[in-house]
Amino acid sequence: MNPPHTLQSYTEMRVLRTTNIRAKPADMRLSLVCGSLHGPLHAARDQVARRGTSATELTTAYLRQLHSAETQLQCFLAVDDEYALRQAALIDSRLAQGEDVGPLAGVPIAVKDNLCTQGLQTTAGSRGLHGFVPTYDATAVARLRAAGAVVLGKTNMDEFGMGSSCENSGYQPTFNPWDTKHVPGGSSGGSAAAVAAKQCIAALGSDTGGSIRQPASFCGVVGVKPTYGRVSRNGLVAYASSLDCVGPIAQSVADAAAVLTVIAGSDLADATCSQKPVEDYTAGLLPLDNLSSKPLAFKRLALIQEACGEGVDAGKSGLRHIVVAGVTAALAGAVRHLQELGAEVEQASDRPATYYVIALSEASSNLSRYDGVRFGQRGAADELKNMYASSRHSGLGSEVQVARRILMGTYALSAGYYDAYYKRAQQVRTLVRREMNMALGRFDALLCPAAPTTAYRVGEKSCDPLSMYKGDLMTVNLNLAGLPAVCLPCGFSGQAAGNALPVGMQLIGRAFGEADLLKLAHIYEQTSGVVTILPSVFIESASAKHD
Repeated sequence: MNPPHTLQSYTEMRVLRTTNIRAKPADMRLSLVCGSLHGPLHAARDQVARRGTSATELTTAYLRQLHSAETQLQCFLAVDDEYALRQAALIDSRLAQGEDVGPLAGVPIAVKDNLCTQGLQTTAGSRGLHGFVPTYDATAVARLRAAGAVVLGKTNMDEFGMGSSCENSGYQPTFNPWDTKHVPGGSSGGSAAAVAAKQCIAALGSDTGGSIRQPASFCGVVGVKPTYGRVSRNGLVAYASSLDCVGPIAQSVADAAAVLTVIAGSDLADATCSQKPVEDYTAGLLPLDNLSSKPLAFKRLALIQEACGEGVDAGKSGLRHIVVAGVTAALAGAVRHLQELGAEVEQASDRPATYYVIALSEASSNLSRYDGVRFGQRGAADELKNMYASSRHSGLGSEVQVARRILMGTYALSAGYYDAYYKRAQQVRTLVRREMNMALGRFDALLCPAAPTTAYRVGEKSCDPLSMYKGDLMTVNLNLAGLPAVCLPCGFSGQAAGNALPVGMQLIGRAFGEADLLKLAHIYEQTSGVVTILPSVFIESASAKHD
């Protein structure tokens, strides 16, 4: 059963009614809200809770920014202003009555389109699910609502999570707010770009092989992939069920920790969800003034040596992808800073693994339900067999259907090949998990880039899927091992040339060690001195509002 949330039912709310808010700020309080869209989550929450501003005013400000930037970015597939403002008005009403609304009171949040939202269309970025309006909230979404968050809308994604650029959406591509000629990453590209462009304070994403961490790196925001089973998958449209994780994307480590604290925890609706108690992940995040001169003393970290500029070699296949110089330089600077903070940094090795065999096999099984009978749009045909073919051909994009993912997954599961591919991949997965856990027995965390490059240009790799797949080599092993990771900005590439693009560092921790990992990331974030630059789209939209 889906956990109940304390906010009102959303079944009567209108779906996909996008109305630009053009009214000028009603008073000085709203003017202040509009001028501080880059502020932290806790500041917005405290303002609403103390009645310094209202949830309605805060939501209005973010909706205005959302619409202002949306024409350039295309981050959202569904936005309903009335839907959001009714949520905000209910929060204001409850606050006026003296109720404790929750730790995310009035905070505007976006949700990736593969998480069910009651009364708001959910398509997983696929034409095959166009018009599907869930009757319930995914557990993570229900917990956000119960904590007082305002859901602004549904963010764009690669269809069913299959892609690394947000170009494989069945509806529209999304563009990077740092440079709209570049991709935002994927498959949670809409969520990452929306957070970077201040269209929302935080967002939910999902991560099957790097789909939170890689777009967080490309867009210069913080992304958390939790331990498998830490956050319920109930209400998530499945890609690969043994790999999928739901997690937050936010503007800072503290913001991500606040959202993770709310959405994590056991759930009877998901048998794979852990029963381990949830910590308050914000509790151990000390302010800068409370840190010693060597806050990471006695911490042992390991830099994955394949990320040190010597390249990532995909075993006997002969594939090779070099970590670009700008990413290597940013990571080297991050390592030096960690050492200055007192950490010991050594090197460790990581083996490229068999992610795609497992992921595509599970995807082939999960996507078989979208046949026009059980789920999905039904194609017109005279016979059943032709109806199946028509439904899948018209409803699924080329990345998903037989041209790539389904074909490879079905082949790996077929008679005579199961043992050679899928079973063997699962055996290698066991070795990967064992080796990573052994390394984390010696070190407090592992680190590497979240991606071997910065955001590439739109269309640059769409005709070369193999090159795009190789970009996942730094993230997929964590999903195979079920371990947590945090991606946070560690610098910029191309800054001297005037075309700065963010670089993200990935910190990898022990299973259910999110609290320690977030503390480490928070210390680095506060002390690193990484230049804070606002994305060009945010600057342009902010300037337009003041003209």
